[in-house]
Amino acid sequence: MDFRITGLAPESFRTLFGLSAEELASRGVARHLVDSKPGFPDRIEMKEAELGQSMLLLNHVSQPANTPYRACHAIFIREGATQAYDAVNQVPEVMRTRLLSLRAFSEDGILLDADVVDGQAIEPVIHQMLANPEVSYIHVHNAKQGCYSGRIDRA
Repeated sequence: MDFRITGLAPESFRTLFGLSAEELASRGVARHLVDSKPGFPDRIEMKEAELGQSMLLLNHVSQPANTPYRACHAIFIREGATQAYDAVNQVPEVMRTRLLSLRAFSEDGILLDADVVDGQAIEPVIHQMLANPEVSYIHVHNAKQGCYSGRIDRA
């Protein structure tokens, strides 16, 4: 079964790009300059940021469904990112190098299944979850920090 992994849409964050530290702070956002790699995974382009790049740390509602599973947590986005990751049957390196939590949801946002997997072995878990016809999509989180990483849908 084919699957599609997508990053977040950059349009949702463009209004934050270039704001002063004070303006960002008033919105609960902090700017960080990348000083180590890995360590700053961008949720738009789905890759590790390069040394010296500007990253925004902000709270993101990853599961907006009006259910008990509504969720939000901190994420990094690369300031100035323009193209969301979107690939079929390709797992981005930023997922491959982490311990991941996969959470499978129904169309109305109810959790149906969950598992923790090393990013090197993610495909069998994706296929197992998507084999359930009630699963509409899968959210991927970094298991240690709990940050949203990306979304998986049937392709």
